[in-house]
Amino acid sequence: MSTFSELVQARRSANNFVEGIKIPQSELEEMFSLARLAPSAYNLQHTHYKVVSDEDLKGKIREAAYGQYKIHTASAVIVVLGDKNAYLQASEIYSGLKMLGAMSEDAFDQTIADIHNAYAGKDAFQHDEAIRNASLSAMQFMLIAKDKGWDTCPMIGFDAQAVKAALNLSDNMVPVMLITIGKDNKHKIRPRGYRKPVNEFVEFF
Repeated sequence: MSTFSELVQARRSANNFVEGIKIPQSELEEMFSLARLAPSAYNLQHTHYKVVSDEDLKGKIREAAYGQYKIHTASAVIVVLGDKNAYLQASEIYSGLKMLGAMSEDAFDQTIADIHNAYAGKDAFQHDEAIRNASLSAMQFMLIAKDKGWDTCPMIGFDAQAVKAALNLSDNMVPVMLITIGKDNKHKIRPRGYRKPVNEFVEFF
């Protein structure tokens, strides 16, 4: 197990993977069980994942991603989705706290009303929230994967509508990014690109 600082410094976006390596589903489930602890607004847990390792379906996702080769060599491609309708599950999410007595009936009702007022009828906000919260979860997943010895690459180069069609997604699901995962082909690794010094992107007041 690495220290967190070592983990952050070791994580790189892998552009090519060693072919033929399978990730056990049990190991993926373990990673997702930790990823589910990522923060989300109102604890609505907007993020959904589709793990695609079937070669035929992976081929369709590759087509939607303009033929990028890393999808072919990856052990799996993970489609990260944000649910615009996550707020509709607020009652279900908060009911446990009410049942345990950790939240009063009045507090429960007020919380559900506040969530509904924040999201209902606000399509642009729902869309932005889907992306924001799914991105937080995705970053946590990539760090967890690295800690478990797997390499990843987040991808935004894809046709969202083609991805939705390939996976038969409902309209409320927003494809936020793709994450390829596998073992990095170390023979083709590139030096890390230039990173700005802190004083170029941070201001203190």
